[in-house]
Amino acid sequence: MIVPARKTYRVVTEKNVPMKTRDGVTLYADVIHPDAPGRFPVLLSRTPYNKKGSDDPNGASYLYARYGYVTVMQDCRGRFASEGEYDTIFQEAADGYDAVEWAARLPWSNGRVGTTGQSYLGLTQYLIACNDPMPPSLQVMAPVSASSDYHASWIYHTGGASMWGWIVPYAMFKGLATLKRAGRADLMEKMKEYVEGGEFPIMRQTRWGLNAFTPLTDAWYRHLPIKDWGAILKEAAPYFADHVEHADDGEYWYRANVNRHAESVTVPMLHVSSWYDIFGEGAPTAYQSIKHNSRFAKARDGQRLIIGPWGHLLPYNVPSSRGTGDIDFGPAALIDLNETLLRWFDYWLKDVDNGIIEEPPVTVFTLGANRWQKLADWPPPRMRQVPFFLHSEHGANSLDGDGTLSTVPPSAEAVDQFVYDPDDPVPSLGGANLAIDMGVQDQRPVEKRRDVLVYTSEPLTEPLEITGPVTAVLWASSSAVDTDFTAKLVDVRPDGYAQNLCDGMIRARYRESASAPRLLEPGKPYRFTIDLWAISNVFLPGHRIRLEISSSNFPHFDRNLNTGEPFGEGTRGVPAHQTVFHQQEMPSHILLPVIPR
Repeated sequence: MIVPARKTYRVVTEKNVPMKTRDGVTLYADVIHPDAPGRFPVLLSRTPYNKKGSDDPNGASYLYARYGYVTVMQDCRGRFASEGEYDTIFQEAADGYDAVEWAARLPWSNGRVGTTGQSYLGLTQYLIACNDPMPPSLQVMAPVSASSDYHASWIYHTGGASMWGWIVPYAMFKGLATLKRAGRADLMEKMKEYVEGGEFPIMRQTRWGLNAFTPLTDAWYRHLPIKDWGAILKEAAPYFADHVEHADDGEYWYRANVNRHAESVTVPMLHVSSWYDIFGEGAPTAYQSIKHNSRFAKARDGQRLIIGPWGHLLPYNVPSSRGTGDIDFGPAALIDLNETLLRWFDYWLKDVDNGIIEEPPVTVFTLGANRWQKLADWPPPRMRQVPFFLHSEHGANSLDGDGTLSTVPPSAEAVDQFVYDPDDPVPSLGGANLAIDMGVQDQRPVEKRRDVLVYTSEPLTEPLEITGPVTAVLWASSSAVDTDFTAKLVDVRPDGYAQNLCDGMIRARYRESASAPRLLEPGKPYRFTIDLWAISNVFLPGHRIRLEISSSNFPHFDRNLNTGEPFGEGTRGVPAHQTVFHQQEMPSHILLPVIPR
């Protein structure tokens, strides 16, 4: 197929172009468009981080405009140039709808609108898709690095804990701009002093200064009760108290859950994420829910998915990093995401027959093999869920224990036990995080702890590929009325390096339902299902498969205090005595998505 070369244009920027929302609030955008006669398709982005600089010649907005698009970067309501009060997440559904229809009527627009952007700029796209009906001028979307369910991987996690490592630092960072626009210089200085100075600063000191990814100090991550943060952030992030109050899933969060609105989604979407992205739940879940549930054939047939080997901030132009954390995944990890997005938009907004729609719908990077592969669907049709069962004789506590992992079901085996103390939680060590360290890290330091159960397979004699969702099924009991159980899948190299692949947790009260919590009967065994999200990895010959089981991963997840109190209200924790069963009637195991050779 021969595709004509793209025409390039000189561009011009229109600053602070106003838009009136349905409720009378004025939002402002910078618009970059070809300096040429005629009308062009629009690519809309909406940001809470300041539209200033969107006309940087090295940026995506400028690049797309040079290739014949009208690019719009709009400040969200209550942020920087735009009027109104900022209410993170929920305001973006109606405002996004209005912005699409306004962009379609711009004097440089031909009426065909697409959306693009990463992280919160992906959030603003998914929230547009929560409108029923969706805006009629919208024809295509490309959300990157964003959650599709804001209870499942933005504020909270699919297992029910809060995403504690990042939500307070993020709220504080955005809150400085909120205070500035309110004219509260006094509170800004107080917060900066609170954050950066004094005897007990809130934020860790880093060479990058205060930004969205500056972590709290350990003392402030541990501060109780958690609901105090609602008062601390009352002026800077007034929505934070509501988020803490609504720990259960439900109607409050459903309005920001694309998957619950999938039936009404009308447009093709290119979902982009990565294995070590804190919002990695979003892309594959939205891809599946829309493809299988939309009423519209164009949407069902037009879902595409890319999952790479990076952390949260994905590379657009050829990236300088080929991985995240300790591991360099090699030159194959380098992609030009801008070129991929341009092909996507050229097809749907310019009717360029460039072959992208005929390509397999799913592209994932497979760790271990360090290669991209194309798949016919997600999960892969060839995937087989194979249970690997937990075993031990004397106890799986730490690397010094005798925990093993195999495809042989257990018979009569002793239980494994450990004590989870909220005052001494297992520290987070890499993974799908923000603010705290993310990506690949050697897990042996946490595997030395007695409150971490370690189950390891024999060395593999041939490659084993797993590609798809990963789930741990744990039979366990606790002395507490509520507690957490965590699971982490690890690839162990011949030299002992323990590479984290994916992890998850379950808050016991949510074992049956994320919206209808039920406390435990102490000492009674329950079946817990732990969603580790997904991975694509080849365990090479000589490598071993490892599963870690514990009750904390802090501060990535908040600590369960084991008291059963409503989230945010507890002021002290109590130790919980945990028992993990692996026997014939209670066969704890991990389900791995094995791809047959």
